[in-house]
Amino acid sequence: MSMNSILEKLKRPSAASLGSLLIGGFVAGIIFWGGFNTAMEATNTEAFCISCHEMEENVYQEYQDTIHYANRTGVRATCPDCHVPKPWIHKMVRKIQASNELWHKALGTIDTPEKFEAKRLKLAQNVWKAMKETDSRECRNCHDYDSMDFAEQQRRAVSRHSKGLEEGDTCIDCHKGIAHSLPAMYEMDPSSVTGAAGH
Repeated sequence: MSMNSILEKLKRPSAASLGSLLIGGFVAGIIFWGGFNTAMEATNTEAFCISCHEMEENVYQEYQDTIHYANRTGVRATCPDCHVPKPWIHKMVRKIQASNELWHKALGTIDTPEKFEAKRLKLAQNVWKAMKETDSRECRNCHDYDSMDFAEQQRRAVSRHSKGLEEGDTCIDCHKGIAHSLPAMYEMDPSSVTGAAGH
């Protein structure tokens, strides 16, 4: 077959070759999307989150002593429930941001408990800021003002939740330390934080 005949076929492809190309592209797309989605979901597990010793030795240990880990109902909020958005676009943005964490893993920025403690306040402030900006979106996957039964809450909780709703507060404004220890150097009025670890 000469080069001219090959070029002629490429200029005027047959219906069969176009069909094959479309079917092949469709199948390749499904395989790519399935692989991408599988990899994405594999990185959204607690096992993945604590696969690096920085997380396993520090925040995971604290988390095991909280109500989000063990409680009377048996409902557990795992690392991705609180730190990875469910909406796809927000999840992709968070995954891209996580590439910075891989960089710091390679640098050994928090690879010892001492280094982690030295950075704890900055790390916590980053998470608090992100949660404030999203109106505590991940908290609201499980907790929602509209679903709260104030008759079942203690008087102090009803008062704080009602005030927070009126003032436009978000979960993280009052619930810092709910799943992890507060930074030792973090100055705050203990009465302003409800549900904090150790309270």
